[in-house]
Amino acid sequence: MARIEIIMPQMGESITEGTIVRWLKKVGDHVNKDEVLLEISTDKVDSEIPSPAAGTLVEIVTPENGTVPVRTVIAWLETAGAVAGAPLPAAEPLSPSAGPAPAPVPQGRRETPPPAAAGRFYSPLVLSIARTEGIPLTELEPIPGTGEGGRLTKKDLLAHVASRKSAPAAPSVAAAVSAAPGPVALQSVDVPALRAKYPAPAYEILQMSNVMQKMAQHMVQSVQTSPHVAAVHEADMTAVVKHRDENAAEFEKKEGFRLTFTPYIAEAVISAIKKYPLVNSSVEGDKIIRKNFINLGLAVASESGLIVPVIRNAEEKNFTGLARAVNDLALRTRAKKLVPEDIQGGTFTITNYGVFGTLLGMPIINQPQVAILGTGAIRKRPVVIDDAIAIRSIAYLTLAFDHRIIDGALGGMFLEEIVQNLQRRDREWKI
Repeated sequence: MARIEIIMPQMGESITEGTIVRWLKKVGDHVNKDEVLLEISTDKVDSEIPSPAAGTLVEIVTPENGTVPVRTVIAWLETAGAVAGAPLPAAEPLSPSAGPAPAPVPQGRRETPPPAAAGRFYSPLVLSIARTEGIPLTELEPIPGTGEGGRLTKKDLLAHVASRKSAPAAPSVAAAVSAAPGPVALQSVDVPALRAKYPAPAYEILQMSNVMQKMAQHMVQSVQTSPHVAAVHEADMTAVVKHRDENAAEFEKKEGFRLTFTPYIAEAVISAIKKYPLVNSSVEGDKIIRKNFINLGLAVASESGLIVPVIRNAEEKNFTGLARAVNDLALRTRAKKLVPEDIQGGTFTITNYGVFGTLLGMPIINQPQVAILGTGAIRKRPVVIDDAIAIRSIAYLTLAFDHRIIDGALGGMFLEEIVQNLQRRDREWKI
C-alpha cells in the first residue's frame, strides 16, 4: 500500500489560495482515478477536482469551507500500488504524450482548446474536429471511445457527429446567457454573536458562497475605482426576432443547441467596438491601455453565483462561431468545467438580465474594463414610425461606462452604433 498526498491545486498563476466547497467522498470511500473527489472555489473560478489515482480516501485534512494556500496538503489517499506523492492536477495539465510545453501564447490568443477538465486525453486531431464541428468539451466526455484505454478516436467522434446531425436536437441548458436553473443554494449557519441580535425562528443566518463574497468585493472595488455613468437607448429588435424565429428550427437541428438572442447582441457589440475602439480599453494611472483584440465577457448565472467567462478573440468569429462559443461557455460554467483562463483577460462585458424579465438595469463595470452593456427583456410595444403606430419588439440597452476616459458623447455614439447594428434590415446573420 502507498499513501499519496492530495494538495490544493494552483488554478492559475495569480491564485494563492482556495476554498473547499464540498467533499464528494468521505473517509473510507473508494475513489477511481479521474473521479471527481471534491469541489473547490477560488477568487477566479469554481472547479470540480478529479482524483489523481485510484484508492481509498483515508484522511481529510481540510474540511468543507476551509481556505488554505495552494500546494497545501488537504487529504491523503491510500493506493494499492507504489505510487509516489501525486498532487492534484493543475487547471490545464499536459498529457503524457503531449511532448515539451508549448511556447507562451500572447494574451488574448488561444491556439488549441484545453484538455478535458476530468483529465481525459484527446488527441490534437480529435480536438480539431470538435472545434470545427462546434462540439464543446463537455459533450466529448460521455462519448464511448474505442481506442486504447477507452481513448476517443477520430472514427468515434465522426460517428457521433453523424448521429448528432441526424437525431432530433435535445433541449440545451444554455437557453440564454444568464439563465439560471434557480436561486443560489446557501447554507444556514449559527453564529452566536449574530444569533443574539437576530433570534430564530424569525431570522435565518445564511453563509455567502465564496463566489458571492469575491463578487461583492469586486463590485465594491469597481464602484470605488471608476466614476460610473450610464446611458440607456431603445432598440427595435424586430429584425432580430424575425430572423431568429425563421432560422431557429434549422439552426437547432444543425448545431444541436438553441439559437438565442445573445449571438446577435455579441456581434453588434463587436462591430461597434471596431468603430469605437477606446471602449475596449483599461486605465492604469494616467495611461490608457487600448486592446487590439476583443475578449468578450458574458455574465452567466450559476448555482454558485454570477460568473463571467470570456470568448477570446471574439472579433475573429462569425455569427455561428459566436453562438457556439456562447453555448459552450454556458454549459461549462454550470457544469463547473471552467478553467482560470476562461474567466481572465476580458476586455468588454455583456450582462443579459432581460432573461429574468428585467426591463432596465444599471450594471457595474467589470474591472479593469471601462464599459459594460446590460440588455433588458424584449417586449412588444406600440411605437410611432413615420407618424403611424406599429407594434415592434423593443428592448432597452444600458451602457455603464468609466467617465475617466469615456464621455457622454462617445458613450452615446457607441451605444447607438450597437442599436443600429441590431436594427438594420439589410444585415445578414449567416448561419
